Amino acid sequence: MFKWLFRNLRTLLIAFVLALAVWVSAVTAADPDEVRAYPRPVQLEIIGQDPGLVIVGTVPDKVSLTLRAPLSAWNELTASDGQVRAVLDLSGLAAGLHKVSIQAQVKVRPVRVVSVSPTLLDLTLESLATKTIPIQLSVRGEPAIGYQAGTAKLNPEQIILSGPQSQIEQAVRIQADLSIAGIRQDIQSALPLRVLDANGQVISKLAINPDTVQVNLPITQQGGYRDIAVKVAVRGQVAGGYRLTNITVFPPVLTVFSENPAIVNDLPGFVETEPLNLNGESQNLDTRLKLILPKGVSVVGEQTVHVQVGIAAIEGSLSLSGIPVEVIGLAPGEEAHISPKTVDVILTGPLPILDKLTPGDVRFVVDLTGLESGTHQAAPQPAILIADIRVQSLNPGTIEVIIGPRVSPTPTPSPTPTPQP
Repeated sequence: MFKWLFRNLRTLLIAFVLALAVWVSAVTAADPDEVRAYPRPVQLEIIGQDPGLVIVGTVPDKVSLTLRAPLSAWNELTASDGQVRAVLDLSGLAAGLHKVSIQAQVKVRPVRVVSVSPTLLDLTLESLATKTIPIQLSVRGEPAIGYQAGTAKLNPEQIILSGPQSQIEQAVRIQADLSIAGIRQDIQSALPLRVLDANGQVISKLAINPDTVQVNLPITQQGGYRDIAVKVAVRGQVAGGYRLTNITVFPPVLTVFSENPAIVNDLPGFVETEPLNLNGESQNLDTRLKLILPKGVSVVGEQTVHVQVGIAAIEGSLSLSGIPVEVIGLAPGEEAHISPKTVDVILTGPLPILDKLTPGDVRFVVDLTGLESGTHQAAPQPAILIADIRVQSLNPGTIEVIIGPRVSPTPTPSPTPTPQP
């Protein structure tokens, strides 16, 4: 028996290899391998980094992978996230320049990683350093005339920076920017912070804790100055049938000054304009008016104010009955019969216009363009010659239209004259 096995061992091995090849070929044919790019970028995970070191430079957040896998494995790979990882292992690396490869890990089997992009990263590790720097407040502009800024209070007054040693050494100041141009009241605001080097350039890769500062800046009014409202003095009435919709003044508040602060303090809290005459007005007004000021008081800045007056007609309604309905768009050789031939309408619009409206200013038409012979229901459309007039109600809202061939009238025979004797 052993002699027979020994003599036929080579034949048996060849038969086994051929059978294995046939099996592999059959499996491959049923579930062929495919090389594809993984359909989603893979988040790059950094592991093993010494907590006393920081990465200097840019490291990509995600990488792209190309995989080789059977069709069935591809279905599992793309069914959910988390099947593929990309890892940057910094274990054991000290401060300095390093070339590190990105490793791809796939949970699904059998899958082979064909390529990773990028494959290698050049990165620098530096010692983590911290530094405490006072905050500097940069104030731009000036308060409104008659106001002055006090001393700003910052909370916190200094900031702790952390980051690579080389960048920490470049940081010379932390700055917050505040504009007070035209300000009339106290400022309480949270401002973002910027880390600057000796040349005033921003260093953006450092961690700031906290990253904002609370600024409180008092703004006070100087003696002799006062902010007061502007009141428009109105005289007369707009034209009949019209009403005032608004009166707007700009600026609504202005600053006055007197060398005698008592005069300013005794003002009633507003100052009037010269009279604005509205007698008979029916249009919007846009004008400038002077201010009526007590002796010894002057306005800071522009000596007049801009006034806009809105005037609109009072709305009303008007009923008209028996307005004929006209037919348009009828095809040649056809005629139309409508029922009813007139409609009643309620119109709305400005009273002065309604008062002048006549029945001839209002038409209703039915457009029969494209309609075939037969009976139809159509809605009359208004054709009003005067603007701003609207149809509030129409009775009836639709009319019956019967379209048919035009019937020529039958001629009436003339009577035969009777001979005279």
